[in-house]
Amino acid sequence: MIEVEWILSFLLLGSIVGFTAGLLGVGGGGIMVPVLTFIFLQQGTQTDDVMHLALGTSMASIIVTSFSSLRAHQKHKAIDWKIVKLMSIGVIMGTFSSTFFASQLSSLFLAVFFTVFMGYIALKMLFKKQANITINNIKNSSLLISSVAIGAISALVSIGGGSLTVPYLTSKNIAIKKAIGTSAAIGLPISLAGTLGYLINGWNNALDYGHSLGFIYLPAVFLISITSFVSAPYGARLTQYLPVETLKKVFALLLISLSLKMLLSII
Repeated sequence: MIEVEWILSFLLLGSIVGFTAGLLGVGGGGIMVPVLTFIFLQQGTQTDDVMHLALGTSMASIIVTSFSSLRAHQKHKAIDWKIVKLMSIGVIMGTFSSTFFASQLSSLFLAVFFTVFMGYIALKMLFKKQANITINNIKNSSLLISSVAIGAISALVSIGGGSLTVPYLTSKNIAIKKAIGTSAAIGLPISLAGTLGYLINGWNNALDYGHSLGFIYLPAVFLISITSFVSAPYGARLTQYLPVETLKKVFALLLISLSLKMLLSII
């Protein structure tokens, strides 16, 4: 039986994740992995397994968040479906194959990689101003190669790809709001491929953790998904009105603090 405090924690986490994913197009795994790591350690999970469980659970939870965010952005016609179709092929390949690599790495290595990566993303949010020009001219070969890399990294840090996809698309002169919406749509195939990969790779793992399937803790996925599905559209709706770039700077500081706290808890 899951204690009430953990049920409430997962519900609150889902609310925050859904809202930030819808608003900024980033943040799902950046928030979930550190918080889930802390919760799993408090529940008695072994340190050697905790990052794999947090990554797999986070990736599975992103499925509903991505779908809800996708629907909300589509209502505002903020998704470039041509880019989504091309990039989905690459991200599925990169994400699924990368989960096999991640399963062989130690929790400490994954935690260090996660912290360094989130630090890099946070610094980009703090100091790089995104362009807001709409000139859609990207080569298909560039999209495919970049999407494989985005998918591979996304699996290692359990994100929907927004932290990489949004900067990549804006660097190709896609307007920021269109980039966020397109990134939200690309997050769905990333999360599906990543979830399947972590499920398969954790299937034969001697993980002594009740209610888990592979490297996925099902109660957390269910509870996080409920509230993230509800909160994501509100975040996406406010994207049209709030100063997104200013909010990203505040969010960047949160990413750094959460990642460092997670790393210290594992060390």
